[in-house]
Amino acid sequence: MKKSRFSVPHPIPYQGSKRRLATAILSHVPPNQYGRLIEPFGGSSAVTLAAAYQKTFRAYIVGDALEPLIQLWQMIIDDPGPVARQYETLWQRERASPIQAYYEIRSEFNLDRDPAKLLYLLARCVKNAVRFNPAGEFNQSPDKRRTGTKPKTMRAELFGAHRILAGKCRAMHADFLTLFSQAQEGDFFYLDPPYQGTSGGRDRRYIAGVIRDRMIEGLSMLNEKRIPFVLSYDGSCGETDYGEPLPETVARRILLDVGRSSQATLNGRDDVTVESLYVSHLLPVSEKPKSLSLRDFAMAPNQAILFV
Repeated sequence: MKKSRFSVPHPIPYQGSKRRLATAILSHVPPNQYGRLIEPFGGSSAVTLAAAYQKTFRAYIVGDALEPLIQLWQMIIDDPGPVARQYETLWQRERASPIQAYYEIRSEFNLDRDPAKLLYLLARCVKNAVRFNPAGEFNQSPDKRRTGTKPKTMRAELFGAHRILAGKCRAMHADFLTLFSQAQEGDFFYLDPPYQGTSGGRDRRYIAGVIRDRMIEGLSMLNEKRIPFVLSYDGSCGETDYGEPLPETVARRILLDVGRSSQATLNGRDDVTVESLYVSHLLPVSEKPKSLSLRDFAMAPNQAILFV
């Protein structure tokens, strides 16, 4: 039997994407026990894509507070062709005057909230990092060092995501507590909300922040309903901490060493990024240590292994 390796599709570039951590996160899902994965803070939906590729669940829900993002995901699920064509038109539009075209498209998006324009902006902006001003307008600058994902590559990623999600997934514009309240037996949640300290100020990283007390309230709701979850919520980079740890009564905390920070590398530092995973007490206790590294997972985190 020959072993071949294929990359999991990843059409929506998003700073903070859990693409590299997907295997580590899904390692906490007991096989053949849960029917539906719900990801209320969709973003790039990297964990949903990895799980769908590996056929870990029968059904999926991607949620988010950013409505154009949810519209984009639904278009990918239903028919990615129009999105791929619109993206190519926008990408070609900036060839003559890249910076000017970017700002024009950004202004247009802030008026019409076109999902294809959001995809272009995410692929083209600095560090793929979404930013919104207090009025809810996208205000991130263009990355002057690169041109974003090429149309041919984007088309392949869009159609790749469509193939593994079509007929199994739906996108919902909803608050995470709404999705918690609708949870049913057999559901499993993966949660990747904005980290504390990244949602306020003049330029917010997310369209809507999450107050820590609301998150604890929501997780308590899931615990009462006996719905399991894995949560990414705080972490550190070098000497900088992002968020206060959640109470141990809510979930078990596992520290995951994800390696040297790319930003630190650019700045000539050796800062290491550590992500926290909070694992529901409803899930079996792993024999793995409470502090892990991506090196503990033999399979590349953004890949699945198939035998053909």
